[in-house]
Amino acid sequence: MVTLRAQKKEWIQELKQAGVFAPAFELCELIAFGMGLDRAAQLAEPDRPVTPEEAGRMAALLSQRCAGQPLQYILGRWEFYGLEFLVGEGVLIPRADTEALVDAGLRLCRGFSAPRILDLCSGSGCIAVALAKHRPDAQVTAVELSDVAFEYLTQNVAHNGASNVRPIRADVLEGPDGVTAGERFHLIVSNPPYIPSGELAGLQREVRREPAMALDGDKDGLLFYREIARLYRDSLTPGGWLAFEVGDGQSGDVQKILMQQGFTEISIAKDLEGFERVVMGRRSEGGK
Repeated sequence: MVTLRAQKKEWIQELKQAGVFAPAFELCELIAFGMGLDRAAQLAEPDRPVTPEEAGRMAALLSQRCAGQPLQYILGRWEFYGLEFLVGEGVLIPRADTEALVDAGLRLCRGFSAPRILDLCSGSGCIAVALAKHRPDAQVTAVELSDVAFEYLTQNVAHNGASNVRPIRADVLEGPDGVTAGERFHLIVSNPPYIPSGELAGLQREVRREPAMALDGDKDGLLFYREIARLYRDSLTPGGWLAFEVGDGQSGDVQKILMQQGFTEISIAKDLEGFERVVMGRRSEGGK
């Protein structure tokens, strides 16, 4: 019977040949999922035999991954901001870059007691739930249009026990009337679709498996920034904040959009890779 050590060499070559970016990391995750062996067990038992049943399960998982299915969809869950989120086809995968938006949101809320937060284009709910769990006094409204993503959103609210998150299925671009019913918020956050339409076909194959609805930001990638800043400015309390995740190279354009809509104290925050990942602005205290 083949040992785990020997089998791992073959499996990692399969992933490399398929162009998987981080084959060693992903193989470790697949083994944990397919064989029930976490990283520590894999290191402690390198000469453990791989049973035919385990080999069969791993072959099926590797086939999916080598065909371009994202690792997160195969596993059915992914970690974000120290929390576990259920994911699958039809919902955007939570990414570490987006944690910078949660960091910024928590900073911006420090001056508010029992803050009301609105998360637009919520997807899996990772931002809304992370904010809600770290500010249990907050009331968070999470808005998502996609039927599939909305199902993941509601599941993740329950999965993480985030009872202070209220999911709403609505089209962000139709404005706040059907979303907020006149409610005002201390903070609005959004990780909207921001890939220019013409660039979608050239994305990494795994990203192309994610829903185009969550990626396509129209011709210049800026549609949602313009519309959210315009439509939802008056949904902020005077002195409230709007914070966006932005794509690489979009920070300057989004800052201009906020300036045109009368936001003040406009600033940026970088992600762990040093990219300008968050753009934020404040509605003036006078409400204009």
